[in-house]
Amino acid sequence: MSASSEQAEYDATSDSPTAMVRILPDDLTQRRPGCPFDPAPGLERRRNGGQVQPLPLLNGAEAFLVTGFDAARAVLADPRFSSDRFRHRDATHLRPDEVAELAASSRQAEPAQTQPRTDGMFIFMDPPEHTRLRRLLTGQFTVKRMKELEPRLTQIAVERIEAMRSKGTEADLVPEYTLPVPSLMICELLGVDYADREEFQHNTAVGLNLNSSGEERAKASGALYAFIQRLVADKQRHPADDLLSGLIHDADPPLTDGQLVDMTLVLLGAGHETTANMLGLGTLALLEHPEQLAALRADPSLIDNTVEELLRYLSIVQLGVTRVAKEPVTVDGVDIPAGATVVIATPEVNRDPRFFPEPDRFDLRRSRSPHLAFGHGVHQCLGQQLARIEMRIGFQELITRLPSLRLATPAEHVPLRNDMLIFGVHALPVTWS
Repeated sequence: MSASSEQAEYDATSDSPTAMVRILPDDLTQRRPGCPFDPAPGLERRRNGGQVQPLPLLNGAEAFLVTGFDAARAVLADPRFSSDRFRHRDATHLRPDEVAELAASSRQAEPAQTQPRTDGMFIFMDPPEHTRLRRLLTGQFTVKRMKELEPRLTQIAVERIEAMRSKGTEADLVPEYTLPVPSLMICELLGVDYADREEFQHNTAVGLNLNSSGEERAKASGALYAFIQRLVADKQRHPADDLLSGLIHDADPPLTDGQLVDMTLVLLGAGHETTANMLGLGTLALLEHPEQLAALRADPSLIDNTVEELLRYLSIVQLGVTRVAKEPVTVDGVDIPAGATVVIATPEVNRDPRFFPEPDRFDLRRSRSPHLAFGHGVHQCLGQQLARIEMRIGFQELITRLPSLRLATPAEHVPLRNDMLIFGVHALPVTWS
């Protein structure tokens, strides 16, 4: 998981996370084919324009883009900014007619609804509703608990590598390694049969694909919810030693079926999609920076630094996360009115030259400065320790057991996920001796 887990929730309505990217200019979301590791050109051009800048949206709304590290941390930690897109109108999810209607009525700052939340989409909630649901999961993702998973994670990685080697000296790393490693782990944590992976992986991918039609998303959403409903019902009848069974039988007061489905959907989607893309794009970055890869091979103790630098350097969420101002707020000298939407440009925030020296250089010996790949504040990624361990083991086993690993195609021919909400590679053909 990563900060992009905030955007990994799938919905077939206009509140789908893909709606945000469709309403943004392409130059803010589409990375150049020859520069897959750098922020989109529009973000780079805005680098010296201030930490908070006006952002005209394609639906006619005016939002604010945060490109500075300090300003991003301030917004993400400020309770005056809301994550609750059900109560507060996020301009990146409005149709043009809705924007015009709000502008005419001057009701933009009013909550869309005030009834208590009964769903389980905690990533789109504010305290205290968010606090209660997140607390039920916190104990499952502690550093200690994640360290206990290391032997099993290592076993999964080794098994996948040996399976590739048994077939020859070439493979597409995405289906053979980078997707299965985190998918197997989150399936085991939740108690999902890995044999069902194709069903939930396919439907999640449809929801994250910017080119999917509304009909396709609706169909995938229905299938995904039905899959999770069956899973919840099975765990209610046959509890086991897994996270979902614990949520069902240990929560006090008990969670509703709807809350259980929503929370499982978030965890399952974010738990495999984001880390899988970090492993794929991170491997490409290492192979395209041979001097850095050689340094890591020579000194394996650099692996933790490598993971943190890749998280900063790649920032795989296509743009970032959004917040809505519940009242007037001034950030870095810019007045943000109540009801205004703020977009945190995570790829550019993690390249802020005011905070990171030579930000466009990939350097695994860079001092361990904090980055915002996992977000900040009360919504900081719940699964960040799991993601770190999956990447540390995933990269280390790969480069150790396949010391001659290299691309099997020119880097410019590697298909990029510019059509997906979570950036990465669709395929990564590799070979080894």
